[in-house]
Amino acid sequence: MFFVRVALFSLSVLAYSSLVDKFENWIQEFEIKFLDLEHHNRVFITWKENDKFIDEINMSNKSYILGHNQFSGMTTEEFSNFLGYSGVLYDDALTRTLFEKPLDSSSLPKSVDWVDTGAVTPVKNQGQCGSCWSFSTTGALEGAYFIKTGSLKSFSEQQLVDCDTLRNGGKDHGCNGGLMDNAFSWIQKNGGLCLESEYPYVSGTTTKGGTCQTTCSVEVNSKITGILDIVPSSDTAMMTALSKQPVAIAIEADQKEFQLYKSGVFTGACGTKLDHGVLAVGYGTLDGSDYYRVKNSWGSTWGKDGYILLGRGQNYNNGDGQCGMLLQASFPQL
Repeated sequence: MFFVRVALFSLSVLAYSSLVDKFENWIQEFEIKFLDLEHHNRVFITWKENDKFIDEINMSNKSYILGHNQFSGMTTEEFSNFLGYSGVLYDDALTRTLFEKPLDSSSLPKSVDWVDTGAVTPVKNQGQCGSCWSFSTTGALEGAYFIKTGSLKSFSEQQLVDCDTLRNGGKDHGCNGGLMDNAFSWIQKNGGLCLESEYPYVSGTTTKGGTCQTTCSVEVNSKITGILDIVPSSDTAMMTALSKQPVAIAIEADQKEFQLYKSGVFTGACGTKLDHGVLAVGYGTLDGSDYYRVKNSWGSTWGKDGYILLGRGQNYNNGDGQCGMLLQASFPQL
């Protein structure tokens, strides 16, 4: 009995040592910083819980897998606070021009991918600022601009964060959230948007908006002439719009499985309390599972190189789409 206990103790020590090594490797890979030893230990406890959660989900033979990323040391609440979710990504009072002339689904292409086409800039990182709405907006503008001109340009999220505010005649709230249609309207009134090279993004580090700069020049051909909102809860309408250009969408992204997503078609628990703006860049089928390909703004270390495949079909949230992605979608016309 004594030898059995010693053996079990030894195995336990080895397992713990292996877990500590894995944690230390995670720290190095994602360059995690700590305030003090107490913070280090608290993060380790959360990381262990998430590590166990990742293993449990991955052993369930789902259509997607989870993995460690820069958010693995955060609880769901800490994750939500870090990204600055504000809950203002839905506004029923908006007057909408609906894109409601979907093609018959049988005439749609089987797959669309604007990344492969060249209409999508590299994945960006919003940092510790609730500016997802600005990245969703610029992503849709970049796609529309590429389709119109044949040239891919990176547009300025910082200009929207700083200038599309109440005091500057806008309606959005910088690092405290916003709405893509509001941002499209501001660009329309402004006569276009500046390039990121002329007005670079800094709010991910400063965690706040700055003074609106007026020294940059709006890019020629970036003026928005119209804004179309896709008729809600229709896969056919969404796919039709995506066959034309990338689309700005709002989703619920505050769930742990979404936080730790790594690859595959995400079909996990995900509601419709819209709190995050992202960019739909195509659709297709992987291993028998239909999906929408979505570009996020959490850097390339999250998800599949910064992207997620959201399950596609009317069985998600009673037809409102996986994570509510069919509820509030729009794109600009140039």
